[in-house]
Formats: sequence, structure tokens, C-alpha cells
Amino acid sequence: MTLPDLTAIRAFIFDVDGVLTDGTLLALNSGEQARTFHIRDGYAIRHAVAKGYRIIVISGREEEGVRRRLESLDVHDIYLGAADKMKIFNNYINLHRLDPVHIAYMGDDMPDVEVMRRCAVAACPSDAASDVRAISNYVATLPGGRGAVRELIEIVMKAQGTW
Repeated sequence: MTLPDLTAIRAFIFDVDGVLTDGTLLALNSGEQARTFHIRDGYAIRHAVAKGYRIIVISGREEEGVRRRLESLDVHDIYLGAADKMKIFNNYINLHRLDPVHIAYMGDDMPDVEVMRRCAVAACPSDAASDVRAISNYVATLPGGRGAVRELIEIVMKAQGTW
């Protein structure tokens, strides 16, 4: 696995379930499906935002609790309930005039693959689906929801001297 030039990365895109969370859903009596997030991932996200990196979240599921958690980390580019991640990605990069060579994407399953193939860094947690690991140029040592997001952010920011 050859890692691309991390000094070019200006934006991170993350999936939620299996990346920012461990993929576990707790089905509550209220009908809400609760998730857990890792505090170190949250620290890294806030730190990256404070240093001027774009953080974008694209997830197929729509949960208000997820939106609130992300907003508490100063993430504002949040796309939940995304049926077509590629369409959202294309609209976003066109609107913000971003070149995919400046983007690192971390996903864990098949809905992420198409977008991952467009970005300079295609990353995944250590426990991602085998097809996703096969196309990734960075596989984190940590699983989803357990620090994989921080690992990616940290390695990029350290390469740029911004950590």
C-alpha cells in the first residue's frame, strides 16, 4: 500500500456508521437508533476544523442525534440520508471548487467505494469490508468508532506540520 502525498490534503470526508461509530445500533423503545462515538475522534475533528481543514460527513442514514453530535464538533457540512453519495460528493466539490486531489475519504462499506476511488486518499478503518480494504491506500490500525478517524486526521496533519 503506497500512501499518496498527504501534504496536499485540505478536506476530510467521513461516513458515519462503521467509521465514526463502530457500526453498532441500539434499537431503543422510542424507535431511535442510538450510536456511540469515540471522544478522541471528536478531539481530532475539532482540532482539524480549528486549523482550517474542511470536514464533510456523508451518511446514508438520517438520525438527528448524529447531526447534533457533529454540530457539537463544529462540523457544518453534514449530509445525512444520502441515497447517492457520489451525487452529493460531485455537488459539494463543484460548489466549493475543491479538487479531489485535496480530499481524504474514509469509508467502510460498498456505498463508499465509488467516492473513495475519486479522492487522493481512500482510507478505511481496520475492520472495514474486505472490498473496501482492497481499494484503500490507507487502512487504519484501529477499527471504526475506536479512533480510526483520529488516526487519519493525525497522520495527515503531522505530515503537514499542523498537528
